[in-house]
Amino acid sequence: MSNLKALQEKLNYDKTFDCVQCGYCLPACPTYETMERETHSPRGRINLVKMVAEGKGTVQDLENPIEKCLGCMACTTVCPTNVQYGQILEGAKQVIDEQKVKSPTQKKLEQFLFQSFFPSQKWMNTLGHATWLYQKSGFQKVAQTLGWTKLAPNHLDAFERVLPDLPSPKRRKKRVKRYMRKRPASAKVAFFTGCIMDSMFFESNENTIELLLRSGAEVVIPEQQTCCGALHAHSGKISSSVDLAKKNIAVFEEENVDYIVNNAGGCGARMIEYHHLFEKGSAWYERALTFVSKVKDISEVLVELDGLEFKCSLDKTITYQPSCHMTNVQKVTEPPLELIGKIPGVQLKAMDRPDFCCGSAGVYNIVNYEDSMEILDVKMEDVCGVNPDGIVTSNPGCLLQMKLGVERSGKSNQIDAVHLVDLLIQADPQPK
Repeated sequence: MSNLKALQEKLNYDKTFDCVQCGYCLPACPTYETMERETHSPRGRINLVKMVAEGKGTVQDLENPIEKCLGCMACTTVCPTNVQYGQILEGAKQVIDEQKVKSPTQKKLEQFLFQSFFPSQKWMNTLGHATWLYQKSGFQKVAQTLGWTKLAPNHLDAFERVLPDLPSPKRRKKRVKRYMRKRPASAKVAFFTGCIMDSMFFESNENTIELLLRSGAEVVIPEQQTCCGALHAHSGKISSSVDLAKKNIAVFEEENVDYIVNNAGGCGARMIEYHHLFEKGSAWYERALTFVSKVKDISEVLVELDGLEFKCSLDKTITYQPSCHMTNVQKVTEPPLELIGKIPGVQLKAMDRPDFCCGSAGVYNIVNYEDSMEILDVKMEDVCGVNPDGIVTSNPGCLLQMKLGVERSGKSNQIDAVHLVDLLIQADPQPK
């Protein structure tokens, strides 16, 4: 096989012809709006991929436009010809990663992060324990007061300020792996805890389990589950993403469950596309299809079970910030709104453009901080126009980003940002 032919296969060259360059994607693309360049629009990126695949450009020409893409997939929702932009984007990222010149130090760091850190529950727990100690020891206040946090790379000091209070190591160890019911369960579910979700938003995960139990479900937490692979795919590490998918499929197959439940829009979006990682007709493709058929966002399952009645009136004005990956990939839009609408005392007000990305996008807000903040500022103008008491979202990255947006807008004393499951718990849900 020629080098050009191999490159075309990796870049999903055949899929680029589905794009007719109509421009419907332009108004939906956050980076096109904030950067105002054709090369930073979906059709512009697709055209660049096509040119590189035909030998009319270099992989280096792709690097900046592709790395500046949020991967929010808003373009796919409005595309009239059903262009598989996500697969084109992942192919481009893989090629860029493979051809990028990296120092030995960078190679070792990436190997640690993607092969050891994110896939390891032990490392995720260590991160949670260390953050709890940092918060509870008083060192966080000292570091902030003396300005030491500004020494953190990649603007991590901004996100350090909006981290939630984390539980103690003792609290984490109390979690059990199986929550059985004395009465017949309405469903048996396996909970996908996620990596960052479980380390940084442990209480939200606990609230998710509690909501499922109160809804009448039996809950299982497979101990050997691992990272969904989204961060790996976003970074061009496709082979690693495939390995993680295989492990999760095999682990969850061992449990005879009705649903595989997640509470992170990005994780859910990755898992419902596992079948795309394998050749059609292969054994892994069929196994992936079975896995995918059970993957559900927590909001979908709570609506289907319909086992909760909310007892506490919250008396708040809420606006909902939907996760792009829930909306554009999982196609889950109504269940979160339906649940919020059942809470007594909540007035739900929609933003003018709720589907406009917040700029989080995995690690985008870390590696492309300034661009991410421009997108976030557009989002916060919309939020402030609603003037809510709270912002509700359904993805950990979105949640941190919205907390940061509230702080940047000087609204910390007026607006709170919470995960959907935490809002539902505040309303004292009881079994019907």
